[in-house]
Amino acid sequence: MEVLKSKKILQDFIERQKEMGKKIGFAPTMGALHDGHLSLYKMAREENDLVVSSIFVNPTQFNNPEDLEKYPRDINRDISILEKSGLVDAVYVPEVTDIYPEKTESQHYNFDGLEDEMEGKSRPGHFDGVGTVVEELFKQVKPDNAYFGEKDFQQLAIIKKMTEKQNLPIKIKGVPIFRAENGLALSSRNQRLDKERKEDSKIIYETLKKVNEWFRVLTVPEIKQRVQDIFDHQRGMQLEYFLIADERTLKETDFFYKDRSFRAFIVVVVDGVRLIDNMHLD
Repeated sequence: MEVLKSKKILQDFIERQKEMGKKIGFAPTMGALHDGHLSLYKMAREENDLVVSSIFVNPTQFNNPEDLEKYPRDINRDISILEKSGLVDAVYVPEVTDIYPEKTESQHYNFDGLEDEMEGKSRPGHFDGVGTVVEELFKQVKPDNAYFGEKDFQQLAIIKKMTEKQNLPIKIKGVPIFRAENGLALSSRNQRLDKERKEDSKIIYETLKKVNEWFRVLTVPEIKQRVQDIFDHQRGMQLEYFLIADERTLKETDFFYKDRSFRAFIVVVVDGVRLIDNMHLD
């Protein structure tokens, strides 16, 4: 596996691969890698000739400077994980100046309102930061296919929208949520929970499974009350929000329309660690 430590080295590498006609699959990350990330590369390996990763903690998508400071960074560990996986041919590890050559600031995007729902309500400008870094990485790596996890479903929708609006010739692929044995969605943030709290947090997935059953027979307000009741009785857990939204627009719904697809979204704070999850409602 090649480690590409600058924009120039990356561009030379990509140019050689393109000359050989190789189809490139790409999944950008902010490091702190786990098996959920590897599931992206597994799908990419099946569908492409060459698989590229990137590791870059993007400063413009953090609203709180403390969160940026606390974000786990261990580049040697991450590179070792990628090498041992055998799924990745090259990893791009840029400096800030490779992504932001002048000012470290975001472009402004119109995501047709996707950015105003859920996470966007409490994190203004966050998705501009996501769009900016992903667009720049796309322009540098020039992938044919790009892979993102469905755990961050709103981010996936926004990247699809950005790719469409910027007219980038890239197919965006959503990869199903990778879960621990107890159902907890894998996340870099989980590393901050001890073994007991990780086990306790399986209640998040168990609740989503119940919602998938309830939505056939209960109204949305009834479901929301039941979810609230569950977390009112969990020690050290705070339900930040639970909602059911139209998968296409991400707008919250209070009624199930037969001709639309819906997804349940949940955010729970466990001992100060913010965990997000979601589930398509069958």
